Amino acid sequence: MNSTPASVIEAAFRCYRSQDLAAALPLYAEDFTFTSPQDDRIDKAAFFERCFPTADRFTRQRLLHVTPADGELVFAYYEYELAGGDRYRNVEAITVRGGLIREVRVFFGGRE
Repeated sequence: MNSTPASVIEAAFRCYRSQDLAAALPLYAEDFTFTSPQDDRIDKAAFFERCFPTADRFTRQRLLHVTPADGELVFAYYEYELAGGDRYRNVEAITVRGGLIREVRVFFGGRE
């Protein structure tokens, strides 16, 4: 299968929302790192232990834009709503190389 970086990211977001760990794991490189204002370059194991299981906090999440910046870097701009009704928007800078997600850097946005 010849996947584009954008299609890999869209698949990863679908796996997260449905909490399909078996489908998500093969999308990420073994040397994957994740950085956010709350996490500093955590590895794949820590990401799937700490971050992946958090989808139940959201009542809704949708990708607004998935924009390739170059051959490997893609920006994902998304909106989510928490159970309490607050809505937020974040941007992720995601590196996809060889069909695998290598790095995610999350930039938190404010409340909408």
